[in-house]
Amino acid sequence: MADVRRYFDLPSPFAMKRGGRLHRARLAYETWGTLTPARDNAVLILTGLSPSAHAASSADDPSPGWWEAIIGPGKALDTRRWFVICVNALGSCKGSTGPASIDPATGAPYRLDFPELALEDVANAAHALAQGLGIERLACLIGCSMGGMAALGYMLLHPGSVRAHISISTAPQAQPFAIAIRSLQREAIRLDPNWNEGRYDDAHYPEHGMQIARKLGVITYRSAIEWHGRFGRIRLDAEHREDDPFGFEFQIESYLEGHARRFARSYDPNSYLYLSRASDWFDMAEYGAGDVLAGLRRIHVERALVIGVDTDILFPLQQQQQIADGLTASGATVEFVALDSPQGHDAFLVDTERFGAAIARFMAAG
Repeated sequence: MADVRRYFDLPSPFAMKRGGRLHRARLAYETWGTLTPARDNAVLILTGLSPSAHAASSADDPSPGWWEAIIGPGKALDTRRWFVICVNALGSCKGSTGPASIDPATGAPYRLDFPELALEDVANAAHALAQGLGIERLACLIGCSMGGMAALGYMLLHPGSVRAHISISTAPQAQPFAIAIRSLQREAIRLDPNWNEGRYDDAHYPEHGMQIARKLGVITYRSAIEWHGRFGRIRLDAEHREDDPFGFEFQIESYLEGHARRFARSYDPNSYLYLSRASDWFDMAEYGAGDVLAGLRRIHVERALVIGVDTDILFPLQQQQQIADGLTASGATVEFVALDSPQGHDAFLVDTERFGAAIARFMAAG
């Protein structure tokens, strides 16, 4: 199978919002469809914290992507019309430069020597990629979850670079509940003895801390309604229970454990810490003299689709309404879609039929 992941070399040095510079940094990305000679059909996707750039399958890599049901010929993001780009966030460990990457100045991984990371840096890096591909103006910028926050930064910092925007289950600033959850996730990682101030290796890896962090995340990505419907109070069969008075007894516990074990070694702990903190720091009010709506009014696009879910406790529906109101006040034609999916924050990854229908309608009108 061919490696369809591509790499873009960022300008060197690449200046970061909170100080510090990166040298010889790069972004990993994948593309689907064909860019027109006028370069006016590009759709850029900014992802949540953990996904790679592999959002969909292709002839060279037939493995399903994380948004397989949305991207492709005849799908919501129809690659017969649109040139779709998905970029792995700066700071991630899925190909783009991040704390797990080699620092060219030392020949060793950056670890905690990586500069402080802001989502504005993620936005600026993605914009540099678009410019590097010769795309002066995106037909549409799509941001999901953390990527939606970065997308707001992209449009604010680079006026005129985006024609239309799709905002999915995101926020113009982190709210206390989301900050609290992410703080606990970071604490779980940092308290693992193997974290060792970021100086871990494969033999001494903060696996337990990563597992607890992931469990906390998964609990908030879905809703209590869905957890009840899927697991109720069903207990594990006796042969599947641990020989421990406080061991796993319920199916939901076993599910979370299996999910966390699969994730723990697939994502770099330091990258997790950096992007998690960047999400807490992001605040559109910084650009509106302390007022979120004033910050959002500084963004100018022609059209926008804002989608949220009523059971999302991490990025609640009122924050989607706030984004819609702010973009409307800035002069955009905005469609606000509030879905009643029981699948919480992860609905955009699971309830793809309804998300896809809303996205398809919006893209068809463009």
